[in-house]
Amino acid sequence: MSARMTTATRQEVLGLYRRIFRLARQWQAASGRVEDTAREKQYIRHEARTLFRKNKNIHLPPMGLTSLRGRGLRSQEKLRKLSKPVYLKSHDEVS
Repeated sequence: MSARMTTATRQEVLGLYRRIFRLARQWQAASGRVEDTAREKQYIRHEARTLFRKNKNIHLPPMGLTSLRGRGLRSQEKLRKLSKPVYLKSHDEVS
């Protein structure tokens, strides 16, 4: 476990990994064919393994733990605005 990854964050990541594998275990193909179901289950498991391994060294700071005063809050709000997809930005401008 990395020194930068907290125990809570690690548990959340592992929990998500387990949920994905449970989903794969219960997965049924839309076509209803056994071959399609097996192939899609294998794809879900393979993608989860590949992407989790690929991203194992990415450590993002938790967004909710910044001090609610001064520069920290402003920079956090700026990061949130920059990280929003374009289709959500247009929604914020209207509301």
